[in-house]
Amino acid sequence: MEQPLRRVLFVDIDGVLHRGDSYAVGGRIVSSAPGRIELFEYVPTLDGLLRCYPDVEVVLSSDWTFRFGVDFALNMLPDSILRQRTTGATYQGCDSELQWPRLSRGAQVRDYVRRHSLNRWLAVDDRKDGFERDRDRLIHCQTEVGLGDPAVFAVLRSRLRERFGEPST
Repeated sequence: MEQPLRRVLFVDIDGVLHRGDSYAVGGRIVSSAPGRIELFEYVPTLDGLLRCYPDVEVVLSSDWTFRFGVDFALNMLPDSILRQRTTGATYQGCDSELQWPRLSRGAQVRDYVRRHSLNRWLAVDDRKDGFERDRDRLIHCQTEVGLGDPAVFAVLRSRLRERFGEPST
């Protein structure tokens, strides 16, 4: 059954919410760019946009959720609109969770879209593999810049307006 009113923003973590990648050391996640970035540095940037779209939910499309679990990923996020709006992750409910990591990012997102019969969605990601059919739905970040790139931020703002309507004040 189609869910026309549901509006979903798929959000990756590494290369989007902060510059660069990250990795696990002991029980901690650290930046792959030592000394130059703070994890989740762009959460306030995304929060600012999401404030204007109160009905948009977030689904994480990050390897973090598969590797460490959704609860872990959510607990790592600073207290934010992003954290409050996150309703799950793309791999949850996948027909074969073991196959999920082998899928392109676009295929992971499209699988979720198909399973939930979505027609109003966007994805913000530093990976563009598998989004060839959905280029107009992908806001592509450069891994080393993330949402800190003013041009990418402008595209995200514009696409939110195109897909989800005028922002509320």
